[in-house]
Amino acid sequence: MFLNTVGIEAVPKALDELFAINGLVGKSRDFRGLLENPLFTDEERGKVMKELASLLKLSDNTVRFVRYLSEQLMVQSLPEVIQALTAMYLEKKKRAKATVITPIDTNRKYDAALTASLKALTGRDIDIEYVVDPSLLGGILIKVGSTMYDSSLRGQLRLLKDDLLKR
Repeated sequence: MFLNTVGIEAVPKALDELFAINGLVGKSRDFRGLLENPLFTDEERGKVMKELASLLKLSDNTVRFVRYLSEQLMVQSLPEVIQALTAMYLEKKKRAKATVITPIDTNRKYDAALTASLKALTGRDIDIEYVVDPSLLGGILIKVGSTMYDSSLRGQLRLLKDDLLKR
């Protein structure tokens, strides 16, 4: 419903706005309390959200959505809601988000090749997010949706161990 209300082209901006509100919920106990506590009236919430909307330049649709979540006492689920909305948006746009996990910061000279390879595997355009995880001994992990491509040293050793145990 949110995607249809906002319009598919305005979804990235709306998601950014929801991320901003989620950040405020995480940082301010008072703001979180206002949104989560049923003792506050809808009028009180509306007044604060109107002020916040003018400060952060939030769209009316985003404000209404957050107020709806507040009325339903669902604000604590905002991170999961954002994740689901992002997945639905990417699905509608025939895009996928890949998270590339490496042990060190990489230069981005292989972006085009990686993007092309992942597009061939998934059949979708790919948005890549890089994460550095020093606990990864070597190699690379790539998560696309619920699929994991593991070419890390640890993953290869695990495969070797499993293969040896089968024999």
